[in-house]
Amino acid sequence: MKDLDRPAFLAAAVTVVLWASAFVFIRSAGTDFSPGALALGRLLTASIALVIILRISGEGLPTRAAWRGIAISGVLWFGVYMVALNWGERYIDAGTAAMVINIGPVLIALLGGLVLGEGFPARLMAGMAVSFAGAIVVGVSNSGDEGHAAVGVLLCLTAAATWAISTVAQKPALRHASALQVTTGGCVIGAVACLPFTGQLVRELAHAPVTSTLSVLYLGVFPTAVAFTTWAYALARTTAGKMGVTTYAVPALVVAMAWLALGETPSPLAIVGGLLCLSGVAVSRSGGARRTVTARAR
Repeated sequence: MKDLDRPAFLAAAVTVVLWASAFVFIRSAGTDFSPGALALGRLLTASIALVIILRISGEGLPTRAAWRGIAISGVLWFGVYMVALNWGERYIDAGTAAMVINIGPVLIALLGGLVLGEGFPARLMAGMAVSFAGAIVVGVSNSGDEGHAAVGVLLCLTAAATWAISTVAQKPALRHASALQVTTGGCVIGAVACLPFTGQLVRELAHAPVTSTLSVLYLGVFPTAVAFTTWAYALARTTAGKMGVTTYAVPALVVAMAWLALGETPSPLAIVGGLLCLSGVAVSRSGGARRTVTARAR
C-alpha cells in the first residue's frame, strides 16, 4: 500500500472496512431473510444507487465488447456468490466465513494458469494444499453439529470460486468499459438473475423487523455500491496483486466486528483452520514481485 497516494489509500481502506462489515450484517439480517431474498434486496438497492452514480458521472452504457465479461460476472459474482455466502453464513459464523472466502486469491491464481497461461508455480500448488487443508479443518471444527459446519464451508468455497471465475471474466471487459460501468452492469444483471426470489423477498419484508430491513439497505448501498466503487478507484492507481493483499485484513476485522455486534467468535479449531486458509494464500502470493519483474524483463 506504500505506493498509493492518500486518496487511493483511503478508498482502499473504506473498501476493506465495508466488505468486512458485510459479513456481520449478512449474519444479522439472515435471521429474517432467506439467502435468495437477502441477495435480491441487496442487489436491487445497489443497482438503484449505482445507476444514479452512473448517470451523475455522465458515463453511458458499456460497449458491446464488454458485455460478455459483465454478464458472466453479474450472474456469478453478484448473483451466485451472494446467495451462496448468505446461505453459508446460516451454518458458520461471520469470522469463519470470511476466512474461508479469502482463499479466493489462490483460486484466481489457479485460473490464471489454466485460462491465461500464467503457469503453475510450486508456491501456488503448495498454497492451494495449505488453504484447502484449512478449509477441511474448519469443516470438521464443529463435528457435533450434524455436518452443518461442513455445509457452510462448501457454500463459502462455492462463493470463493465464483469470485475467482468472475475476476478472470472481468479482465477483458475492463479493456472496453470503465470500472463503474462494469460494476453497474454486473450488479443489474445479478439482480435480474435473482428475480425468482421476488416472492420470498416480498413476504419476508412484510414480517421482518425494521432493523433487518435497514441491514438489507445498508448491504446494498455501502458494501456493494460504495465499496465496489472505492475498490475500482484504488485499483486504477495500483496493481491488482497489491490491492489483493489488502483483503488479508478482512477476516480479522470481521472477527472483531462479529464479537462486538453479535457476541460470536469462531471456535479455536475453526480459527486454526482459518489461519491455515490465509497462510495458504500468503504462500501462493510470496515471490510474486520476483515473477512480475522477470515477466516484465522478458
